[in-house]
Amino acid sequence: MARTNPLQFMQQVRGEVAKIHWPSRREVMLTTVMVFILAALAATFFSLVDLAIRTGLRLIFGA
Repeated sequence: MARTNPLQFMQQVRGEVAKIHWPSRREVMLTTVMVFILAALAATFFSLVDLAIRTGLRLIFGA
């Protein structure tokens, strides 16, 4: 692998950073809200599954 001097490296870093698409505040807020909604849905789903399994086991074992 060829070595580059520090000046070329910094120029390459600046070029790569310029290519980055930074999300807008609106995009960040929307994705954050979506994550919270999906986390709540997943928690609700797994709570219901846990309740169903617990109820089924109580019926089977008669505790």
